[in-house]
Amino acid sequence: MRCYCIRPAGHDDLDGARAVMLDTVYRDFGTGYVPRWHGDIVDPAAAYLTPVRHTLLVALDGVGGEVVGTAALDSRGPAHPPNPRQVAERFPSGGTAQLRRVYVRPEHRRRGLARRLVAELLAFAAADGGYRSVYLHTDPAVEGAEGFWRSLGKVVHDEREDPDGGQRIIHFEVPLPSLTP
Repeated sequence: MRCYCIRPAGHDDLDGARAVMLDTVYRDFGTGYVPRWHGDIVDPAAAYLTPVRHTLLVALDGVGGEVVGTAALDSRGPAHPPNPRQVAERFPSGGTAQLRRVYVRPEHRRRGLARRLVAELLAFAAADGGYRSVYLHTDPAVEGAEGFWRSLGKVVHDEREDPDGGQRIIHFEVPLPSLTP
């Protein structure tokens, strides 16, 4: 069984994290880099390391030490547009921990890494004390994404059910863990 280390990213991890993220948007999403959607990928230090209430986690392969997974959290709620107005109103910036960039390289999937990364992000959000909700959205066209997120949270809006199909993404709320035993 392979061993992995999950920890907050440092500046030395950013090239590896960026590579995982870019490979994912090109391979899994098929969109490639789109500046209005992926600006945080180009400058993850400014997006996740500098702001106090944000974080970027990396999963390191215990064998080679390379970054094989990422997960990020920030305090920006979903914007309207492009997201539906009711979703943006439900998850305002500042009080919402938004999960982002939960990506694992294909050869390291199905080993619980994404679940471990999300658990660490949720613990970070709970420890912050200022977050009232946890939000994320996913593209159901990505293999396994919808089922994974349904196992962790509840759907609050499925754009595939909108009359125009929206962006065809699914919006989720994930329970914020309590710090009290």
